[in-house]
Amino acid sequence: MQGLEVELAGMRLRNPTMLASGIMGLSAASLRRAIKGGAGAVVAKSCSSQPREGNPNPTVVEIPTGLLNSVGLANPGCAELAEELGRCRGEVPVVASVYGFSTREYAACAQVVERAGVDAVELNLSCPNVEGTVFGYSEELAREVVEEVKRRVRVPVFAKLTADAGDIVSVAAACEDAGADGITAINTLRAMAIDVTTAKPVLGNRVGGLSGACLKPVALRCVYEIAEEVSIPVIGCGGVTTGRDAVEFFLAGARAVQIGTGVLYRGMSVFRKVSMEIAEYLEEKGYSRVDELVGLAHR
Repeated sequence: MQGLEVELAGMRLRNPTMLASGIMGLSAASLRRAIKGGAGAVVAKSCSSQPREGNPNPTVVEIPTGLLNSVGLANPGCAELAEELGRCRGEVPVVASVYGFSTREYAACAQVVERAGVDAVELNLSCPNVEGTVFGYSEELAREVVEEVKRRVRVPVFAKLTADAGDIVSVAAACEDAGADGITAINTLRAMAIDVTTAKPVLGNRVGGLSGACLKPVALRCVYEIAEEVSIPVIGCGGVTTGRDAVEFFLAGARAVQIGTGVLYRGMSVFRKVSMEIAEYLEEKGYSRVDELVGLAHR
């Protein structure tokens, strides 16, 4: 499909859809499924320096407007995951998502996955269902993490932020000042559900992350405001299920979109479907490239 290629921090994507971190991506096989489904790039599940079991069940619940999850960053550790990521090299850009409980841990994880040959690193600065400091809540802490990781790796570094921060735009600006090559907006929002029969929270961790269509208006607002403040690429994430959803993010200022919950609703071929719908929109409106849409809503 012509006109769908985009560039992100030097990476060429065959189309502007990316597998979002968290839905899958703990193995080369699962990432290849997304690639086969048409994804222009894939982001693996977040990994930490040591293996994590995650939160107690239940960890995922469907609600009328989306999903709540409190998986808690369950992962085999960055060393083991790096081996899996290395097996996907060369097909489409592979992005490793790393998480840490300290600035040093973020940097160490980033170095491990870089050695595996990933094309970029996404810093999960904003996971809503893990105990500890949320680095994306603070301009100073986010800046420290980005600066340290940029000192240690040469691949592009994207900062994934949350609207739960008091001022996500200021945090994004701090990340740009620290050398970030792009911003991913947004991560899931802190939320919960209560079972009226048992009178108890549904999730084992009580609070989890909200994703899905209900998140899109918030994510769009964040992308729009961030794009007005920073000059580095913004990747939209939150409620993208159709091509029209993706176009809204482009108009708000995003150069690419990540799809997570949409995989559950439209299957692994959601990336190809969304790309086709974007192409149909371009033809319908007389545009030749996705780049022509980026930021038009700011006029």
